[in-house]
Amino acid sequence: MSTLFPALTNPGEQPALRFGDRSLTYAELGAAADALATRCAGNNRVAVWATNSLETAVAVVAALRAGVAAVPLNPKSGDKELGHILADSAPALVLAAPGDELPSALRELKRVDVDVRAVGTVADVQVSDEDPALVVYTSGTTGPPKGAVLPRRAIATTLDALADAWQWTGDDVLVHGLPLFHVHGLVLGILGPLRRGGSVRHLGRFSTEGVARELNDGATMLFGVPTMYHRIAETLPDDPGLAKSLARARLLVSGSAALPVHDHERIASATGRRVIERYGMTETLMNTSVRADGEPRAGTVGVPLPGVELRLVEEDGTQLPVYDGESVGEIQVRGPNLFTEYLNRPDATAAAFTADGWFRTGDMAVRDPDGYVRIVGRKATDLIKSGGYKIGAGEIENALLEHPGVREAAVTGEPDPDLGERIVAWIVPADPQSPPELAELADHVAGRLAPHKRPRVVHHLSALPRNDMGKILKRALTHD
Repeated sequence: MSTLFPALTNPGEQPALRFGDRSLTYAELGAAADALATRCAGNNRVAVWATNSLETAVAVVAALRAGVAAVPLNPKSGDKELGHILADSAPALVLAAPGDELPSALRELKRVDVDVRAVGTVADVQVSDEDPALVVYTSGTTGPPKGAVLPRRAIATTLDALADAWQWTGDDVLVHGLPLFHVHGLVLGILGPLRRGGSVRHLGRFSTEGVARELNDGATMLFGVPTMYHRIAETLPDDPGLAKSLARARLLVSGSAALPVHDHERIASATGRRVIERYGMTETLMNTSVRADGEPRAGTVGVPLPGVELRLVEEDGTQLPVYDGESVGEIQVRGPNLFTEYLNRPDATAAAFTADGWFRTGDMAVRDPDGYVRIVGRKATDLIKSGGYKIGAGEIENALLEHPGVREAAVTGEPDPDLGERIVAWIVPADPQSPPELAELADHVAGRLAPHKRPRVVHHLSALPRNDMGKILKRALTHD
C-alpha cells in the first residue's frame, strides 16, 4: 500500500502543523513521529490522550508510521467510560503530552510522553490496506460506546475522495478548532492536510477572532460544526472585518450535524461565500458532499463521493423506487470508506450491515432526482410518524429557525392517541421575555411546509442540550 503521507517520504521545510505559537515543518514532524514510532512498534494498539495539541497530531502520525492502531481518548470522558474503552481496546500504552495529568482510569497504563522535538528514524513497516489505523469509540443510544475499527484503506480513500470533491491540494492551508478525539477534527482536520502535503492551523479553542486572523494570514479553508457557524452568523452583523476574512476563504465546510438554512443564508448574504456541507459518520468516514465545482444548495449534503454507493430504503428494506425530493428513506452506504468491525462486538457488526454488505446508517433522508441528498434526521429520534405521514424533524427545525422570535430549535415526537405521534417544538426564544406562542409557530411552519408538519406542542428553554460536537442531545429533551 502507498504511504498515507507521501509528503513525509522526503520531508522538507514546508509548514505542516501549527497550534497557537507552536509549529512543526514536515521535516520536524517526520523526525518526531519516527522517533515516537520506534516506541510504539510491535503493539496492536496504543491509546492517545487526544488534547488539542501538537502532541496529539504527532502521536497519531507516529502510530500510523509504526503500523499500530491509535485509540483516541476524549479528555472530557469520565472514569467509567475511559475504563470501558481501555478494557475493550487493551492498548499497550498511552501517548500524552508532557505535563498532562491523566485521570485515575489510565494510571495503570504505561505512559510515553510525546517529544515533538525528538529526532529519529523508524524501520519500514509492512502494512496492508486492511490493517487497522484507528479505533474510534462512538456512543450509541444504548449501552457503552462501541469501538469502530477504521482501516488504513478507509482513511486513504475518504481523504482522496474529498480531495476530488473539494479540489483540495498541497497549496491549501486549513484552519479549524475541532476536537481531535473525533474523526471530523482528527481524520479530516489533521490527517487530511498531511495527506495532501498542505498545512493545518489549529485554533486550540474556536473563536471568530481566531478564524478571521488565520484567514487574513493566508488560510484557504475552514472546517467547523453548526454551533461554530451559528456563532459566526451571529457575529457578522457587527463585525465587517469577519465578513471580509470569510470572503477570502476558498472553502467553508460544515459537518457533524445539519447547518440550519437560516445560518447558511445569513453567512452567504454577509460574505458572498456559501458554506458547503458533507455527510459522514464514525463508521463510514465521509459519504457525500457538495462539490467545490457543484451547486451549493443550502440544506443538502450534496452527492455521493467517488467510490461511495448510496441508496435510500423503506422500512422493509426495499429500495425507494424513485428519488423525487419528497420520499423519505433510510440511508444505506457501501464502499471502501467503511469501517471493518466494532471491536469485540461481532453481534453489533453483523446487525449494522445487510446481507449484501450495505451499512445501515440510521439516518433518514430524501434525494433529489439529480442525486443531491437532504438529511431529515435520525431514524431513532428524528423520524416522526404523525397522521399517516413520515416527517423528518430537520425540515421543521429549519422552518422554525426562520421565525424572528426563535434563536434555537429542536423538534421531537411524542405519543398521541389520535395521530400516533404529535410534533413537539423545543424553542430557545430570541427574547426570553416575549417567546413566540404555539399558534404563531404552528401557522409559521404550516405556511412554509404543510399543515401536517406544524408543531402541536411547544416548550421554551434557556438552552438546548448539546454534545462536544454541537449535536443536540434529543434524548435529554424531556418535560416533567
